[in-house]
Order: sequence, then C-alpha cells, then structure tokens
Amino acid sequence: MMAASLTAAAADPDLNGDGRIDAVDANLLLDDPGYYVPENKVFTVNGVTFKMVAVEGGTFTMGATAEQGSDAYDNEKPTHQVTLSDFSIGETEVTEALWTAVMGSNPSYYKRGDSYPVEQVSWEDCQTFITKLNSLTGETFRLPTEAELEFAARGGTMSRGYKYSGSNTLSDVAWYYDNSGYAKHPVATKTANELGLYDMSGNVWEWCQDWYGRYGSYSSAAQNNPTGPTTGSFRVHRGGSWGLDAGGCRVSYRNGSTPSSRYSDLGLRLAR
Repeated sequence: MMAASLTAAAADPDLNGDGRIDAVDANLLLDDPGYYVPENKVFTVNGVTFKMVAVEGGTFTMGATAEQGSDAYDNEKPTHQVTLSDFSIGETEVTEALWTAVMGSNPSYYKRGDSYPVEQVSWEDCQTFITKLNSLTGETFRLPTEAELEFAARGGTMSRGYKYSGSNTLSDVAWYYDNSGYAKHPVATKTANELGLYDMSGNVWEWCQDWYGRYGSYSSAAQNNPTGPTTGSFRVHRGGSWGLDAGGCRVSYRNGSTPSSRYSDLGLRLAR
C-alpha cells in the first residue's frame, strides 16, 4: 500500500488504481490529500481478467440510516454499529465470461455476452464456482458477508452518505426498472461509487455468504466482522437489479432466497 500525495498524483493520477482517471480520483485529493490508497489486484483465469478492489476496514452504521428515509423496511432496522477488517471485493459483478472460464458453460437465462453479469446462479452454484476458482488460482475467494457488501456499497471509509451506491441520483450509477429496458447491461457502464466499484446498486442482485435469519431483523448490538445468523432457510442477496424500482436499489435494502434459488436477475460479486 502507498499514501497518495500531490507529488504522487502528478506522477500517477489514477489514485484508486481502476485504470481510469476520473471524478473518483479527483475526490480522493479533494477530500484528503493524504488519502491511503489500498492495493488493488488483477487476476487472470483461462484468459479472462478481473480486478479485486482493496477496501480499508472501518466502522459504520449498518441499516436504515437517515438518508434512507421512509423507504426503509423493518428488516433494515434497527441500525447498529459494525466494525470490519480490511478485505477486497470485485470491481464488478462476476461476468458471463469469468463464470464460463471457470465452469466451462454459461448458465445465464439471458446469454448476452462476455461483459454482462452472469445470472440464473444459485447460492449453491456460487459455492461450486468459488471452489473451482480457488483451485485454479490458489487464492481464497468467497462471497462477501452482508456487512462487507453494505459497507462497500456505501463507499467504505470514503462514504459520502448516499442513498444509492455512489449517488443520490440512481440513474447515474445503476441499471434499474426505469432505465434498463427490463434487461441486464454490461458491467461498469454506469458511474463507479466512492471506492471505484460498479453496479453495487442495480443490474443484478448479488448473493451474500450470510443466512438471512428467521425474521430478517437486526440486533441493535455493535458487532465486529459479523457473519450473520448461524442457521436459516434463506441466504441474503443485496443491491437490487434491473427489474426493481429505485427503492429496491438502496444501499440498506436487503432480501433473501433459498440457497437453491435461481433467478434471471440474481448473480454474484467476489470477495477475498
């Protein structure tokens, strides 16, 4: 890892390492000239590359915070303090290309192309995919916990407190019911959030590692690196999709499905 500075920015203005020089990089300097830039890493599997974005850990308020307003549901309450260690997360959702490179076939209901997010994959399918990916790479990829996914969607320690991931104007950052044409879109075609992550709101739902829990409600107690309930009938998925309205794409919105469920708007994002 390295600390950003005006001198370093002049030499390499791509401060967040996402291959783009954009507003995200400018915000890093405007907000904090001493911003600590995490080390991202690119992997290649059978000719397909993907980037993992390093996320600096921190403490945040999880759940129905003030900016969520009256759109928040009971299963987003009560808000509670969560502290997370450093982790890394996929810059984009897993694509049709990456899934095929690992598994040898594309399960998507809508087979649109390499740069589109894979869907029609169950939580159980995702575990098989990750096991094979780890065997191919020697790494320890996994699904993100629900807390990690919300923290990353909020922008981590760089959060600006947006209602959606990266903006209060959903159409800037997400493919959802009003602008998707009721179809998924290639990843990274909307604006990234504060961490340089794409499609954390909209496009396809993303499975989390956690059980959803019997009633889906939170505890009010502060937690460190929570992993959710120990048992349940449903696994959490987050982020909303191309088929949902704006309320379903908020950073605190959550839902769950049985681990064997497969939907044409439900995919995954890797963590590590």
